[in-house]
Amino acid sequence: MQEIIEMWKTNFHWSQAIDILIFIFLAYQFYKLVKGSAALNISLSIIGIYIFWKLALFFKMPLTSEILDRVISMGLLAIVVVFQPEIRRFLFMLGTPDFIKQRKKHSFFKRIYLRPSYHKELDITPIIQACMHLSQGNTGALIILTQQNNLPSVISTGEKISANISNALIENIFYKNSPLHDGAIIIENNKIAAARCILPVTSNKNISENLGLRHRSAIGVTEQSDALAVIVSEQTGSISYCKFGEITYNVNASQLRDRLEEEFTEPA
Repeated sequence: MQEIIEMWKTNFHWSQAIDILIFIFLAYQFYKLVKGSAALNISLSIIGIYIFWKLALFFKMPLTSEILDRVISMGLLAIVVVFQPEIRRFLFMLGTPDFIKQRKKHSFFKRIYLRPSYHKELDITPIIQACMHLSQGNTGALIILTQQNNLPSVISTGEKISANISNALIENIFYKNSPLHDGAIIIENNKIAAARCILPVTSNKNISENLGLRHRSAIGVTEQSDALAVIVSEQTGSISYCKFGEITYNVNASQLRDRLEEEFTEPA
């Protein structure tokens, strides 16, 4: 035992510790992305094949190890294809400045974090007023507020508006007899860019079965970008917001204002 400890001390370098921590961090973040989806089962299968391959090499099983070696070699391309949505979301997450802010709230990163000036300061008051009025009338709504990641493919699915933000316009769009009330509105660069937009629906099977299409779409679009989604439930009138696929339910006007100011108001 003493010999093993001495060998460990001799060969182990501090960079190896950092290497292990980085691997654990990336593995955990990837697990969070695939948790509850079919990709998790595929990941476990790939890990099982890899372990079996290493065992075949260790026990000197040439035929089995050769077959598994070919499977793993050809499987690299298949992995990229199968995990394309998860890889895309993972790269979006790592490339988003808010990634550090959201995950380092209680560390020194919070003190040195500077909000980038990649968007105009958002006029949040009419958005809050519209959400409150829609909530009182149990009128469903889905509002997507973009940040660094623009959503041109989503905007192209709806009706382009490019209008100034106003609570009256938002309420009219989501009025039940309006031809634009289905789908989401996209707010980009302090403008209502488009309405009646179709959003990607989350494939996460770990969410509540009681969530409707609006909430599932809000999760889907925020899983794939750094946008913030605001949802008004048609059934209950409750207001929620979603960021990075995580929903905060039943917020009031003050809580919604605080969240929007945190995301979109430039520091003094």
